[in-house]
Amino acid sequence: MVVPPDNDVIWARSLHHSHRGSPALVGVSLGVREGEILAVHGARGSGKTTLLRCLSGQLVPQEGEVWFNSTPIHTMPPLRRERLRRDRFGWIDPEPTLVPELRAWENVALPLLLCGASHRSARRTALEWMDRLDVGAAADKRSHVLVRAEQQRVAVARALVTTPSVLFADEPTATLHSADRAHVLRTVAAAARSHRMTMVLATHDADVAALADRVIVLADGRRAGSPQAAEAEGRAACSLSV
Repeated sequence: MVVPPDNDVIWARSLHHSHRGSPALVGVSLGVREGEILAVHGARGSGKTTLLRCLSGQLVPQEGEVWFNSTPIHTMPPLRRERLRRDRFGWIDPEPTLVPELRAWENVALPLLLCGASHRSARRTALEWMDRLDVGAAADKRSHVLVRAEQQRVAVARALVTTPSVLFADEPTATLHSADRAHVLRTVAAAARSHRMTMVLATHDADVAALADRVIVLADGRRAGSPQAAEAEGRAACSLSV
């Protein structure tokens, strides 16, 4: 077992994972420094989501190692990984997944309430984040009556409300129109930098990746640089230029 560098908050080595026999990750290694925004760029199906799920402890790689602050995630028992995700990580999905019975602010406040925050404190913090994302006016609405753009903003606010150590964002603005997308991305990036959050952002959009401090490219489950990845990356670049 190799000890990760001290300045890497997230560090992974030689990750391999397959879905139903189809390779999703093939020997991927990376490190993410504290406060860094890292974009994982690649075409759909390149392994971005699988990589983020392995890095965040949602998925245990079939081979390889994942470390958070010099603690191995890949060997943690399931309950400890779940606590780590709850207490230290934030996650944004491409599609909003909200609790329909709860009001919007309650969805945002839920991570704080689960961590023992008072009702008043959790509501105040939730409303602050909702205002930053221009969805404060919908605070008392049930989530199922919100339009899709409002739902996604609520989901983003929920991921930010605990100011996590690491924020994982998997195509976080894929369902938004361009104006909404730009505002949400600016808000998330500004929040990550002002609160010194480490952020790992998966995207197939080169404009979104440009917001990051550093970009790595995946192609067919491999880091760009291998012959297979270079060929796949070239195909993706051609499709983007059309």
